[in-house]
Amino acid sequence: MLHIPKSADDNQIKRAYRKLALKMHPDKVQGSEEEKKEAAAKFAEISHAYEVLSDSEKRKVYDRFGEEGLKQMGQNGGGGGGGGGGFDPFSQFFGGGFPFGWGGGGDGEEQTPRGHDVVVEIEVPLKDLYLGAHIPVTRDKNVIKPASGTRKCNCKQKVVTQQVGPGMYQQYTTRVCEDCPNLKYERVADQLTVNIDPGMPDGHQISFFEEGEPLIDGEPGDLIMVVVTQPHFVFHREKDDLHMEYTISLLDALVGFEKEFVHLDEHKVKLQSSGVTRPGQVEKIEGEGMPRFERPGKGDLYVKYMIAFPKSVSEAEKQQLHLMFGKAEWQHDEL
Repeated sequence: MLHIPKSADDNQIKRAYRKLALKMHPDKVQGSEEEKKEAAAKFAEISHAYEVLSDSEKRKVYDRFGEEGLKQMGQNGGGGGGGGGGFDPFSQFFGGGFPFGWGGGGDGEEQTPRGHDVVVEIEVPLKDLYLGAHIPVTRDKNVIKPASGTRKCNCKQKVVTQQVGPGMYQQYTTRVCEDCPNLKYERVADQLTVNIDPGMPDGHQISFFEEGEPLIDGEPGDLIMVVVTQPHFVFHREKDDLHMEYTISLLDALVGFEKEFVHLDEHKVKLQSSGVTRPGQVEKIEGEGMPRFERPGKGDLYVKYMIAFPKSVSEAEKQQLHLMFGKAEWQHDEL
């Protein structure tokens, strides 16, 4: 049995399908024509199940309602298959048994060893996370190459039964090896394209199936890219929201202003005030934050206003300021 959870991701489903396809292919059946026909029908259903589980919308229905939900959608038209035992192709991905004794029988499925997963961080510019992007990445990786000589490979444990006397038998385990051409690891440059969707959050993992460390006589691990937001010179991101500081003059702070700035996608955002703006005052602009990842709409933008005070004031300007603000200060002191 595969024993993968119903919350398995696309790579786990793909790996499970590959194992099932190898085990349940009609060419593997050494039986009668009827058994081969039955195997072909079940193999077709497994392929159909994989197509369903690879479709995000159908997968959501299956995760919530199981096979019955798919039948109600009209997506599971294949029915129960050629076998009369109520064969469920979806259960094969989530711990169901194998027909014809495939998959190791009562001992369970033989686990194929895997190489290590490779986890790396990728710094993504904020603009790419806002708009979406395709980022080429070059990396060095191990690949398996032919080498001189031979080696023992595919080592397995086999249970052997031997008769030691009349009506007496003993069982023991022995290792079974095959002589194969030798292999070695070699470092090569490889290029991948990382697809960034709008609004993709910090810490989001992008998996590349079997692009991790290879393993001789096993399956490669996966490559996992972890998204990290690159610092931006204007905006600071907090989940779906953006934060920024905007500096205005002292005059603008006192009498009001109308300004605009260019956003990450080049559209202009208007800032305005008809009254007094205090240092550190924050304005919330709805819908001008980051796109919400795999959800409609955008977050909000928070603008913190900074006041640019003059470096110096002349004597004449001081007198004008006293005339303008002196009375207000006197009234304030009286209060």
